[in-house]
Amino acid sequence: MGKSKAARRLLWGGACVVAGLVGFTAWAIKPAIAPVTPPAPISFDTTEIQRGEKLAAAGYCVTCHTAAGGKPFAGGLPMVTGFGTIYTTNITPDAATGIGSWSLAAFTRAMHEGVARDGSHLFPAFPYDRFTKTSNEDVKALYAYLMSQPAVSQAPKAPDMPFPLNVRLLQAGWKLLFFKEGRYEPVTTQTAEWNRGAYLAEGLAHCASCHTPRNALGAEKTGDARYAGAVVDGWFAPALNASNNSPVPWNADELYSYLRKGGTAYHGVAAGPMSHVVYQGMALVDDSDVHAVAHYFASMNGSASRNVDVAQVVAGALARSRFDASQTVERGANVYAAACAACHYNALSGPQAARPELGLKSSLSAADPTNLVNVILHGVSLKEGLPEAMMPAFGTALTNDDIAALVTYLRKTRTDLPPWQGVAQLVAKQRDDAKKN
Repeated sequence: MGKSKAARRLLWGGACVVAGLVGFTAWAIKPAIAPVTPPAPISFDTTEIQRGEKLAAAGYCVTCHTAAGGKPFAGGLPMVTGFGTIYTTNITPDAATGIGSWSLAAFTRAMHEGVARDGSHLFPAFPYDRFTKTSNEDVKALYAYLMSQPAVSQAPKAPDMPFPLNVRLLQAGWKLLFFKEGRYEPVTTQTAEWNRGAYLAEGLAHCASCHTPRNALGAEKTGDARYAGAVVDGWFAPALNASNNSPVPWNADELYSYLRKGGTAYHGVAAGPMSHVVYQGMALVDDSDVHAVAHYFASMNGSASRNVDVAQVVAGALARSRFDASQTVERGANVYAAACAACHYNALSGPQAARPELGLKSSLSAADPTNLVNVILHGVSLKEGLPEAMMPAFGTALTNDDIAALVTYLRKTRTDLPPWQGVAQLVAKQRDDAKKN
């Protein structure tokens, strides 16, 4: 009797598993949407195209969908993930290799549900979990803009991912766990400016995609980890929440100046991927929208409640940067005196955006030294940071030990924060990774 009951339970359990798999498969399989003839640019309203251009900038479409040296929006940019390398797709209106045969309905489904025209599930490297918040009207304008761009014939590259991670159907399982489809809903207790900033930041601009750490399955963490900072593309996207301990708070004015101008005297300059946000993204966005995004993040990072005496903080940073001959017994101090002091010494003039006071820079107060290491290794080009200002790369002039000593010295003498661990190993890794790329 016992064996009979056990057999029945096993049979019922197996049947439930089979039924569940059949149900999941039926739900996961999405129908293809019929192809269309690429719409002529003249069929779109000029005003809508222009609005779509700004929306594309806010979403950094050209940044992600353009390979180094490639045609705009033609795809091919490698995105290295913990599961393999994914190459961005061609989103020009080429019918054979791009999205020229996609109707507005197909484009909207991709943006809102993460499903391609042929019914296949998109990998979440395409941040549809953020784009789903974008309104139908804005998706329509974005579609009009992209369909008005020059068509480029460039076949997409297949993802370099091991089986079964490369099976598109399995992405539906990821969606069941982590994806919530739906448009942005305004918060009635907040102002119109706050809601506009939240709509852009949480949706099309997908700020959380870089500034929020991810779990083992590649989904954004929630709770206190939201906007807590994360390593992305070899850089550290700093915390945008209250855990950011920059000496001078990131208030709305500082955030606006950084996003609009590429840097501030109190926080340093944009470099690496963040320079694309400034110059390929926010540069084309309306001023009111940049203000709105700055206002939104300032409201969540606790800057208004920190009660920091900025003048005192600045005075302290200037005092720490004054040359002390006794420090030159340290290797890092000698490297600083030889390579850095001439440009980063502000004396009594006060900090200047074009020559950042290192004791105020976010890269020195961050929980991770990656950005400081990268800037020393690779510099800040004229295309990054502030217009007509640059920092030379010291990767060829300084050894790994020199840079590690410099980074350790700056953290110790310019902040009261605990020392970073594993600096020497990080410097070697960042240099090696740059050679590979």
